Order: sequence, then C-alpha cells, then structure tokens
Amino acid sequence: MFSLIVVFLVLKLSLLFCHLSDPRCFWRIKDTGSCLGDKESDCFFSIYAKYGYVKNDYFSGNLDKQVTPKTIHLISSVYFAIEEINRNTHILPNMSLIVKIECNLNKDNKKGELSLKKKEIIPNYYCKNQRRYLIVLTGPDWLVSTKTGRFLYISGTPELYCGYFHLLLSDQEQFPHLYQMSPKHTFLPLAMVSLVVYFQWNWVGVITTDDDHGIQFLSELKGEMQRNTVCLAFATIITRDRMIYFKMIHKYYLQIIMSSTNVVIIYGDQESYIQFTFILWKSKRIQRLWVSVSQFDMITIIGDFMLNSLPGTLIFSHHHSEMSDFKQFMQTLHPSNYSNEISFAKLWWTYFKCSLLPSNCTTMKNCPTKTLFKWFSVSPLGMSMSDTCYNLYNAVYAVAHSFHKIRLQQVDRYSKNSGKELEFDSWKMFSFLKTVQFVNPAGDLVNMNQNLKLDTEYDIFYIMDFLKQYGLKMKIGRFSGHFPNGQQLYMSDEVIEWATDIKKMLPSICSVPCRPGLKKSTQEKKAICCFDCSPCPENEISNMTNMDECVKCPEDEYANTDQTNCLKKVVTFLDYGDPLGMALAGLALCFSALTAVVLCVFLRHRDTPIVKANNETLSYVLLISLIFCFISSLLYIGHPSMISCILQQTTFAIVFTVAASSVLAKTITVVLAFKITVPGRRLRWLLLSGAPNYIIPICTTIQMILCGIWLGTTPPFVDADPHMVHGHIIIICNKGSAIAFYFVLGYMSSLALASFTVAFLARNLPDTFNEAKLLTFSMLVFCSVWVTFLPVYHSTKGKAMVAVEVFCVLASSAGMLLCIFVPKCYIILLRPQINSFHKFRKAHAKTENIN
Repeated sequence: MFSLIVVFLVLKLSLLFCHLSDPRCFWRIKDTGSCLGDKESDCFFSIYAKYGYVKNDYFSGNLDKQVTPKTIHLISSVYFAIEEINRNTHILPNMSLIVKIECNLNKDNKKGELSLKKKEIIPNYYCKNQRRYLIVLTGPDWLVSTKTGRFLYISGTPELYCGYFHLLLSDQEQFPHLYQMSPKHTFLPLAMVSLVVYFQWNWVGVITTDDDHGIQFLSELKGEMQRNTVCLAFATIITRDRMIYFKMIHKYYLQIIMSSTNVVIIYGDQESYIQFTFILWKSKRIQRLWVSVSQFDMITIIGDFMLNSLPGTLIFSHHHSEMSDFKQFMQTLHPSNYSNEISFAKLWWTYFKCSLLPSNCTTMKNCPTKTLFKWFSVSPLGMSMSDTCYNLYNAVYAVAHSFHKIRLQQVDRYSKNSGKELEFDSWKMFSFLKTVQFVNPAGDLVNMNQNLKLDTEYDIFYIMDFLKQYGLKMKIGRFSGHFPNGQQLYMSDEVIEWATDIKKMLPSICSVPCRPGLKKSTQEKKAICCFDCSPCPENEISNMTNMDECVKCPEDEYANTDQTNCLKKVVTFLDYGDPLGMALAGLALCFSALTAVVLCVFLRHRDTPIVKANNETLSYVLLISLIFCFISSLLYIGHPSMISCILQQTTFAIVFTVAASSVLAKTITVVLAFKITVPGRRLRWLLLSGAPNYIIPICTTIQMILCGIWLGTTPPFVDADPHMVHGHIIIICNKGSAIAFYFVLGYMSSLALASFTVAFLARNLPDTFNEAKLLTFSMLVFCSVWVTFLPVYHSTKGKAMVAVEVFCVLASSAGMLLCIFVPKCYIILLRPQINSFHKFRKAHAKTENIN
C-alpha cells in the first residue's frame, strides 16, 4: 500500500516539473543525523587576500563535523563568489581572495572548544604565517557575533553579519565594527497580512519571541491586521528564560490546540526556544498551516507528508534573482575529488546524479520503479540560494569592491609588497564598504547604505516535509512594496492548486461567512471577525458574502426572494386588458344597457297606473342617474390620468347623490300621498306644489359644494405607490384629502340612511302600488354594500383595491335598479292585467269601505 502511495505521488509530481517555468522549485535532502533536518549551521568566514591567482581549498576541515546540506550551500555560495571574483579581471586584478571557514562554533562553544580555537579564528595583527584578515563574515547565528564581537574589535577586524536581521546587532555603541547585510523587516507585517487577505482568512494566531524584535513585529502586525479586518485568535509570546519556558510549555501547547484557527504566524529569533517549539508541534501532528520567515526554512526529519493532513509552511524570503551559474559551479565539485567527504557526496548525488531529460516526463508511467526513485531524488530545475547564502554572496562582492577602491587609491604602497601578504587598514575598507553600491552578476542592485536598504520585495515559498528523507520547496508567489495597494501581492494559482490546494483547506475563520442575503451581526465582547448572520430587512439586499450592512433597493426596484438582487418592479393598474378589468367593464356596460331598457319600458308605459303611482318624473331621474352611476365605474378602469382621477370622485359623488336624493324624494312622496288621503290633513299643498322634487337639486347642490371645496384644496391626483404590493408599482388615483373623500361619502350615506328610514316607516301603508317596501330593501342593499366597502377597501392592495371600489359602485347601483324597478317591469311586461285603472279603482274602493 505504501509503495502505491509513493508511486501515485511521484506521478503527480511529474506533472508539476513538466509545466513549471520558475527555477525556484527544487528538492532538498534532510540530514538524518539531526532532528533539525537541513537547518543552517553557524559559520565563520575569514577573508584575506594574496597576489596572483590562488585556488581555494574547498571544504577543508569542515565536512568532518557532519554539517547539514544547507550549510554546504552556505560554504558553496562563498566559494562561488570568490571564484567569480578571482577570475574577474575588472575586480582586484592580479589578486585573489582566500577564505578560511569554521562552522558549528556555537556547538563548540557549548563543549568548551571555542576558547581553544579563538587564537586561530580571531588572530592578532600578526600571527600564523603573517596572515592579516580583510574582514570576517558570520551567519546565520547572531549569538556567535555577540560572543566573538569584542575579540574582533580588539583585533581590528570588521565583521559582516549575513544572517537574519536582528535589532541588537544594530546598536552601533555595542557593535561599532559590525554591519548587517540583511535589511530590516519593515514590510513583512504588510506582506503577511496581504497573504492572509488573499486566502480570505480572518482568524490567525501569532507566535513571537519575548524580545524587542518579536514585540515590535507583533505590534506592527496587529496594526496591519486591524486595517484589513483580520483578527488575532491568540498571541503566544515565547519566553527566553529556560526555567520559565519549561513551566509554560504545556500552556503554550494548550493555547494552540484549543484555538480554532488553522493558520499560525511564527516570527522570532531562530536560536530561541521558538524554534524548538515549532519543531515539537510539527512532531505532534498539529494540523496548522505555518506562516513564517526564511530563518524557519527547515525541512525537519520529524515531519512526514500525510495525505489527510494540512502539512507545510509558507515562508517569506527576501527577493533576489536566481544565480544561473550556481548549479554549474556545484556540478564542478565532483565528489570523486572528496571521496572521504560522505556528506557532500550524498548531497551531490541527490542533486545531479540521476537527472532526467524533460522528454522522459512523457513516459513516466512506463518507467521502472528504480528509475522513478532516482528521479524522485533529483532537482531537474536547478537549485536556489537561501537568504543567508545570498547575503554571503553579496558580502564577498562588497568586500571585493571596497578593497578594490582602496587599492586604486594606494597603488604605490601595494606595489612595494609584491609577493607578500598585504598591508592595509581594515577600518578604512569598512568605511568604504558601508557606502558602496554595485550590481551583482545576477543583475540585482546591491546598496550597502543601511538607510536606503528596504525589504520591499519578498518571494513566498511553500515548504513541505515529504517522506523520511526528502522535502519539497517551491515558489508560489511574490510581494512587492513598489506597487500600489491591492497590487502588491502576486500568487501563482496554478502552482498553489497543484502543490497545496490551500484554497480548498478548511478556512481559517472565526465564523462561517454570511451568504448573500444575510448581513453580519457582531457578537458581544468578541472580535469583529466573530459574528452571527441575520436576514436583511424587507426590500434590502446583500449580494456579497460577509456584508456589514444590507443595501436598500431603489424605489422602482424590489428585492428577490433570497434578498440577493434588486429586480425591476412591474408597473400595474386596473387595465381593460386584465380579465378583472374586462369583467367589471362588461358588467358596467350590461347594467347601463339594462337600465336604459328599463327607462324605455317606463317611457312606453308612462300612462299606466304603476308608472304614475309613485311620481313618474322621479322614476325617470332615478333611472338616468343609475345609468350614469354604471358608466362612472368605467373611469376607474385604464391608466389613470389627472382628468380621470378628478372625474372619478366628482362624478361618483354627484350621480350617487342624485340617485340617493331621488329615492329620498320618492319615499317622501309616498308618505305625503298617503297623508293627504286622511280627512283633516292640510299637507295636500306640499304634494300639489311639487315640494319633494326640490329635494334632488338641494341635496345635489350641497354635494357639489363639498366637491368644489375638495377640488379647491387637495384634489385627487395620479400616484405611483411602489410599496403597496411587493414587486409592483401600482398606478392609482390618490384621493388627495382622505377627510374630504370620507366627508363626501358620509354625506351620501346619510342621504341613503334617511331614505331607508323614511321608506321603512312607510313600508306598510295600504296603497295599491306602494313602493316603500321596494325602496326600503334597495336602501338596505345600498347601505350594506358601502358599509362592507370600508373594511374591504382598506384590507386590499394594488389594483384589487380599485376593483373593490368599482364593484361597490356597480353593486350598489345594481341593488337600486333591481330592487326598485325589476318588480315593476315584471308587472308591466308579464302581468299587464294588474296594471289597469279598473283594477286600480276596485282596489281603491275596497280601501274606502274598510275605512
């Protein structure tokens, strides 16, 4: 099973190497003799010069200490730079730089061996073989520089520290002889937060060392996180005190285990307990993605690749161009020349022994297992220098350029010492060195002015422990502070997807993102990144995840069901084309025609008793007003206009007032007609004078005055209501003044109520063609319709509200027509024998006999 997994991974890896064009992707071998894997060892590079071409004694006396592969890179980078300089006729012509190397000094110091070698490492002005050092290069361990600094200062030897920038070494009072090659990490917090924002993380843990370096970084990081809405899940500050650390180590472990974050930023001194903590946590399989700087660029022997884990570390390294000739230089150092140097032979074989041609990738599936494992151990795309290697490389060139300037100034002095060791002033060269500026063979501008050195560019690498012996490091992105905000970070999505699939990992967030349609609601006493999701209010949307506030839709738009988009509202009104509008218009026309037919019947039979019995003229007025009532309902249908809105209300009010007052006049006529038949009554003159007929113009005039006041103050107008019905803009006639409308409606209702009351009291009068009962029932229907209208009207919305109003107009008008005139038409058309003067007199005679 294990072999199948390995073969699968090899086949997948082959695709990457066939498509990647970036040379910063390569395999590294682990040092199985140390749990630190390929950690860089501290080294001491003492540089001096001789006339003529002198070949350096490569690796003499260093590999017997089992230095790691990365330490061999350090040594190789120095030899590589010196070899280039010694062959260059434009820099230090007829001279050669020589280097003496001592490594693992910190380890020797712990064993007490360093004190025995101090005379060799840090010589006086004249010592062994009259050797005089130009300068000493140290790195990456800053502790070695602090311990040997005072001896270097006493011996008059300047020092170039090529490790990672440290605040303590910047103190010119304590270390006046020391210069740091690496720039300060001023842009690092911004670069790390930009990466976090790119992957849409907002819940990040931070681990730093308890010193000025770590505290300052944490402070700057918090500021950048706050500006980019990234929250701090926890901040662990690792103490430098040994006793306190071992008391707190379990607390540190619980802090990271209990945290819900999946991303942890590590920053601090490489030689502090933070490195031990980092390795310890990796060994315990803590499922976190580590983000750190190049001093933690380690592939540990403890860590192994797991298919179901979140392995790996994201490393920020100072950007520098690739040394195209470095691999070729390494290939010239064939292990056959160093047969007793087992460590270097193993490294050489790993990088160069079984390199396959790119064409072999096409037949990788058919390769035998042995060939696969050979290919598995090589770097077909070249090797890369670490930050320390690159700093050492530039430091050697800086020394060469500075020394070259001194030689140009003192040509005569050096000519007298031809063939001997050189006499020079190291401090003068050191002053030159701190201001020198040059372009290295890789094409990068190297400015030694510390005030102008900025860490504006970073390469971002992904490092993954792979099996027991190998690790993979690949470049996945770059950060450049030269570009404006938002364009500073570039990530290769193709490489990220292949190598790590970071985007598909469990996101490092405090709360699940609020989907579109929801908004964030902060949780009390918690970080801003921890929140709940609540629905947007009505007619508001959120079309992105994690929106703080919902956006209100414009008046002419409405929110969809999911509240993610605003949709255009549909303009609607009660149109003739709608089934409802068409039905109501049809009813209005039918009832108008029916009323006209009834009027024609009454006109044709105007001489019959049933027509003459209840004031013929009032019947005609009532029928004509009912025709106009039915026709007025058509004003409510169709697209409203200013004229139609005014005509709606005024026509409705006036014609219904005429109809109601006509009914009132008819009821009063019936009462008066009955009263004058009683002996001794003196009301005959009211009936003979036609007084009931004046009720109609008087009542109508009052209604017209009310309508005039209404139109003169706040007349009806066309209104578009976007809120009445969801998703629609309703075009309606606004009543203008609701008080005036209900006042007009109330006046008309009072007339109807008065008619109903009088008719109800006269319903049992003994008259042959007494229509009081018909008037009573018609007014009962009329009042019932309009009493029902009020609650129904206010409970409906949109065009349904207009339809209710039209229906009430039709229903009340139809009620009066049907209740009053249908029974009479029935007698006129179907029972003509009843409608005769003979029957009328006979019935009247019976009434007189009774009296």
